[in-house]
Amino acid sequence: MFVYDDVIHDSRVRREARALAADGHEVTIVGRPSDVLDTTPGESELDGIRVLSVPIPSGWRRRWRLGGAPFRFIARAWGRLRGRANGGRTLNWLVIWRFAVGGWARSAAAAAPPADAVHGHDLSGLLAAAAVYRRTGIPFVYDSHELFLEAGTVATQPPWSKAGLRRTESQLARAAAAVITVNAAIADELVARYGVTQPTVVYNCPPRPTNTPSRDLLRSALGLGPDVPIVICHGGFGANRGIEQTAAAMLEPGLEDAHLVFLGRATPIVERILAMPGLRDRVHLLPPVPPDDVVDWIAGADVAAMPIQPSSLNHLLSTPNKLFESFAAGVPVVSSDAPVRHRIVIDDPDGPLGAVCDPERPASIAAAIRSILDLPQAARADLRARCLRAAMERWNWETESARLLDVYRGLATSR
Repeated sequence: MFVYDDVIHDSRVRREARALAADGHEVTIVGRPSDVLDTTPGESELDGIRVLSVPIPSGWRRRWRLGGAPFRFIARAWGRLRGRANGGRTLNWLVIWRFAVGGWARSAAAAAPPADAVHGHDLSGLLAAAAVYRRTGIPFVYDSHELFLEAGTVATQPPWSKAGLRRTESQLARAAAAVITVNAAIADELVARYGVTQPTVVYNCPPRPTNTPSRDLLRSALGLGPDVPIVICHGGFGANRGIEQTAAAMLEPGLEDAHLVFLGRATPIVERILAMPGLRDRVHLLPPVPPDDVVDWIAGADVAAMPIQPSSLNHLLSTPNKLFESFAAGVPVVSSDAPVRHRIVIDDPDGPLGAVCDPERPASIAAAIRSILDLPQAARADLRARCLRAAMERWNWETESARLLDVYRGLATSR
């Protein structure tokens, strides 16, 4: 498996690797160091899986700093002429993809041990998997965690700058022995864009809860009693995740006694929220916990808020890990009213698993939160029980991983 991160906090990669190992495969994950400036290769073990850490090649940075100044000047000047302020940033992004991501992919492919199949996570990992394929001819699998060209910093780039990546993704996805992705809507979009065979859908669900999660862990860490309402945001706290809107919602009438908790790494957005007048005494930041511990921690909350902003097609179609982790914890969710998540949260066959909102309006987010917190005690207990049943019966890794294993059994049969 190739993945352009440090693996430690990548729950999907770790779950897939464990599932394949438990099914009898010998699995090696090739990732990179946590510190992007770290140039030291390494080998470790995680979950009983061999992990190779391949650093990003560093020589290009100095050459770009010294020799790239004229190109950056031209890019900024071109951007101003076209009325665009980010010409220099776009050029820098292209250089990073060419030399940092592409260089890592080549190094990762060279460092990988012999294998019968390779698995590329997202487009960055796909580059490494395809490099092994070109050298050896062994089959490769593309695992698209999202609509890559519509996500993160890639989504903010102008279309012309992404044209090369789009061609690369199209060519490699069609050449893959199998394509895996995270939900049916993104699978359909990949088919429409690239003409790939219908991808196998493997949702990012945690394992079935073995018992009712305790609510004590989170509340003990915060020193909050059982009657204090807690709204939690967990996972990544980057732009367009809706955390600013959630914080503003906490200032709406009816939520004066509720506390807001961030579980994850601090970001400038979170730091600004921690200093917001009116929230300072009831907003908290807790450090990230290992992926396997997330469900136990969030179980102490009353509502899991995820009003992801409709800033890209990827955000509109996303079904984030936190959605299914909340169900496994028995915590009702407040989600953006995007079609995919609406079907999961509102149209569950057992009844709603939370509420949906207009993610751009704090008043709508607040109303959705209050619709859960204001339920009578028995109704709230029933709602939490429905979330747990949904995790037990539908949204769990045991169900999802079976499709992953079928893909690899098919590859083994075809060899």
